[in-house]
Amino acid sequence: MDVLISTAWHWWLVLWPHVLAMSLLAMNILASAHAILTKRDTRSTIGWVGLIWLSPVFGAVAYAVLGVNRIRSRASHLRAGQLQVTQELSGAVPDSDRLREAIGPDRGPLRSLEVLVARVTDRPLVDGNAIEPLLSGDEAYPRMLAAIDTATRSIGLASYIFDNDLTGKLFAEALSRAVKRGVRVRVLVDGIGASYTFPSIVGLLTRMGVPVERFLPTSVPIYFPYANLRNHRKILVVDGSVGFTGGLNIRDGCWLAHDPQHPVRDMHFQVRGPLVSHLLEVFLEDWAFASGESLAGEQADDGDPRLTAAHALWRADLTWAGTALARGIRYGPDDRDMGRIKLVLVGALAAAQESVRIMTPYFLPDDAICQALDVAAMRGVRVDIVLPEHSNLELVGWASAAMLWQVLGRGCNVWMSPLPFDHTKLMVVDRAWALFGSGNWDDRSMRLNFEFNVEVFDRDFAEAIHKHIGDVIARCRPKTLAEVDSRSLPVRLRDGIARLFSPYL
Repeated sequence: MDVLISTAWHWWLVLWPHVLAMSLLAMNILASAHAILTKRDTRSTIGWVGLIWLSPVFGAVAYAVLGVNRIRSRASHLRAGQLQVTQELSGAVPDSDRLREAIGPDRGPLRSLEVLVARVTDRPLVDGNAIEPLLSGDEAYPRMLAAIDTATRSIGLASYIFDNDLTGKLFAEALSRAVKRGVRVRVLVDGIGASYTFPSIVGLLTRMGVPVERFLPTSVPIYFPYANLRNHRKILVVDGSVGFTGGLNIRDGCWLAHDPQHPVRDMHFQVRGPLVSHLLEVFLEDWAFASGESLAGEQADDGDPRLTAAHALWRADLTWAGTALARGIRYGPDDRDMGRIKLVLVGALAAAQESVRIMTPYFLPDDAICQALDVAAMRGVRVDIVLPEHSNLELVGWASAAMLWQVLGRGCNVWMSPLPFDHTKLMVVDRAWALFGSGNWDDRSMRLNFEFNVEVFDRDFAEAIHKHIGDVIARCRPKTLAEVDSRSLPVRLRDGIARLFSPYL
C-alpha cells in the first residue's frame, strides 16, 4: 500500500506541471476565442487577447470578470420567452403617396431615415396622431391627473421615479379614486427609482388598493443612480385613447410653480391617435415581465388572440386625432442588437441637410456618435447641442467635460443652459423630424437601461421643437474649445478619470 501511494505521489509530482500548463493553455484559448467571437471593436479585441496571452492567469481572469458582457446576457435571459405585444395597425399605416406628401420624395434623406428606423424597430410608422408638448410638471401633471380622473376602463402607468412626496401623493390619490370607480389600474415603478424617497410610494399605493409592481427590485439598500437594467421609461396610457410620455418623472422638483427645493425643467408629451398603441404595447410587456400578469390576451393555437372582457380593456383606440406621422422606438439591453438607438441617431445625423438641434441632460456619446456629429457639422449642417451648465450628477458632468473637445473641434456648437437643471431630451432635424422620450445621449441609456422614444414626421411639430430649443439657446452661454482646453491640470485629470467610467455612468 505504501508503495502504491509513493508511486502515485511520484507520478503526480512529475505530471502536475504539465496538467497545469495544459489547463492554462485551454483557459487562454477559450478566453481568446470568446473575445474574438464577441468583441466588435478590433482594438478592444487585440487588447484583451494580448493581455490574456502576455499575462497568463491574470489576463484570463480579468477578461472573465471585466471583459464579458453579462448585462446583455442577463437582460436577454430575464426576458427570454416573453411574448411581444403587437396590435393590428394596418388601417393607420401610410401608403406611398402619403409618405411622399408628408416626408418627401422616395429617395430623399428623410424617406431614407424612415426606412432605416422601420428596419431597426420592426414597427410601422402610423398616421393620424396629435402630439402636444407639455413644459415640465406645470403643464404635464394637471393633464395627467385629469386624464386619470376621467378614466372609465384602464390606466397603465410606468415611471422610473415616483416619489412619495406631495406630487406623488396627488397621483396616488387619483389612482386610488380610479380603482374605487372600477377602473383597471396597473402601476409599474423601477426598483431603484422607487427608493428615491423613504418610505417608498409603493407601500402607500398598496395600502390604497392600487395594483403596483417594482421593475427588477434591487438589494441595493440606498439610492444608487448607476445600477444597470433599470426601466427608465415614462409612460401613462388611459383608456387606450390618450397617452403621455417623455422625460418627466413624478416628483415635486418638476412642478416649478410649487417652488421646489431642487427644481428641474423637463418636457413631456400628450399623445392621441394610433401612436398610443405603441405606448400601450411597451407598458403591457413591461407589466407582464414584472408581475407575471398578462393583460394583452393569450395566444390561441392558430395564432389569433383570444380576448376576454378584461383583456379588451387594454386595447388601444385607433381613431385618428391629427395629422402627424409617428412611431414608438423601444430599446434596451435585451435587444438582439444593443445598437438600435445608435443606428437611429447616426441615421438622423446623416439625413440632416441644414440643421440639427439636440437637448440632453447627460452627454457621453461614444466615438461613433461623435464622428456622426462631426461629419454632419463638417458637411455644413449647423449642429447645436444644449447641455446643463450644472449637472445633477457631478461625475457625469466631469466625464462629459472631458470629451467635449471631440465635437467642438469639428464645428459643433455646445450651449450651456443655466439653472434650474434641465432634464429635457429632444432632437430635431431640418425642422421636419423630431425625436423625444426617455433616452439620454450616453451609454447608460443606449445599452444598460430600458428606454422608450418617439420619432415624429410633422413639420409643424418639428418647427415647434426647433423653436423651443432656440428659445433655450437664447438663455445659454456658448462653450468654446478654448475654454475646454484651458482647464487646469488637476481638473483635466479629474475629468479624464471620470470619463474612464463613462460606459457605466
